[in-house]
Amino acid sequence: MARRKWLFRDGFVYSFDHSLDRNFDHEIDRRSLMKIADIQVIHFRTTTRRHPTRWGYYYWGDERPATAAITKIITDDGLTGYNLGGDPGTMERLVKPLLLGANPLDRERLWHWMDQHPGFSEGLAGFVDCLLWDLYGRMNGLPVHKCLGGCRDRVKAYASTWPNMGRPEDYAEHAVAMKNLGYKAYKVHAYIHFDPYRWEPGPQLPGYPEADIEVCRAVRDAVGPDMVLMLDPFGVYTLEQSIQVGRELDKLDFYWLEHPMIETRMEAYRRLCRELDIAVCSPEHVPGGIFSRAEWVLQGASDMSRIDVNYGGITGCYKHAMLCQAFGIQCEIHGGGWCNSHILGATPETTCEYFERGLLRPDLDYDRPEPYLKAICDPLDPEGNVILPDKPGLGMEIDWEYVEAHRLDA
Repeated sequence: MARRKWLFRDGFVYSFDHSLDRNFDHEIDRRSLMKIADIQVIHFRTTTRRHPTRWGYYYWGDERPATAAITKIITDDGLTGYNLGGDPGTMERLVKPLLLGANPLDRERLWHWMDQHPGFSEGLAGFVDCLLWDLYGRMNGLPVHKCLGGCRDRVKAYASTWPNMGRPEDYAEHAVAMKNLGYKAYKVHAYIHFDPYRWEPGPQLPGYPEADIEVCRAVRDAVGPDMVLMLDPFGVYTLEQSIQVGRELDKLDFYWLEHPMIETRMEAYRRLCRELDIAVCSPEHVPGGIFSRAEWVLQGASDMSRIDVNYGGITGCYKHAMLCQAFGIQCEIHGGGWCNSHILGATPETTCEYFERGLLRPDLDYDRPEPYLKAICDPLDPEGNVILPDKPGLGMEIDWEYVEAHRLDA
């Protein structure tokens, strides 16, 4: 008598002879034995309008030549995954010795390996984790946020500005233009690594809180009372200046004050949270991923937490979002992009409310994809929501004709 098996799929229970199920069992066995066979970095020429300064920040200028990269992971049976970016030397020296021969489906195990490896930065570990998630999504024909469980397909967006974009009236005009596009929220990056009086780049400190407040006041006057507003000074204030700015923002009915001080000073953030009514959103760039951010939550050093895939990848970000959910606080995702999109798609609005869309400025056609991509990751609907990627893996469609035509290592 044939042995029967039962399978629950798509809401139905199927019964079939085990003798007819050899392909099904073979697929399970194949995946359990899968191995990472190679990791390759493809370098190619492109252009950018970002220009570095001696202070370690950047400004927006004329188009100039640049290089870009795509990293490709390959299994022993020819399955592939991709992530944008990557350094060939780092892959050869650190990543391949650790991961070649490992099963790419063991993402949790590999995440801990990378977290505990003294040579791996958080950014590198996060990059590789996202690469593994893209492979897994492509294997299953699903976007990563569906693989994580799936919660939503659209996320409220805020328009996030470039820094040093102009005078207060320039920000006000831009905010109105964004409101007319459908955005319900707008975040100001005012004067960062920049002296607004001499109109030239400068070091991170001192900041210019009075000039920043003028920008914020002009934006609120221009958009009216209904638009949600935020300010991100990028760590340019002292504690006293942060208190001053926070109280002014409270009068202007801003939603949050993000990363106002250098984030190595947790005690200063604790004091700031005690002094202000407006929500403090941090830390943005503290190393340690979920582990250091858990301490910030316990210490009351911020009212909203902040993370992105540079601090632990999709795996680490999702862990932290769930920690914040358990504590009943928001975990706002820093930045947009293909990888961060999937954290948002797998979490509810009550935990991760907004998609940071940008950075935006008047002379940037944000909706035009990079020349090596066929589409942007975050198209905007008329109601001001980002439509999340719906293609397998991270969702990007690479223009391989462009990449090959501009390839540097061919």
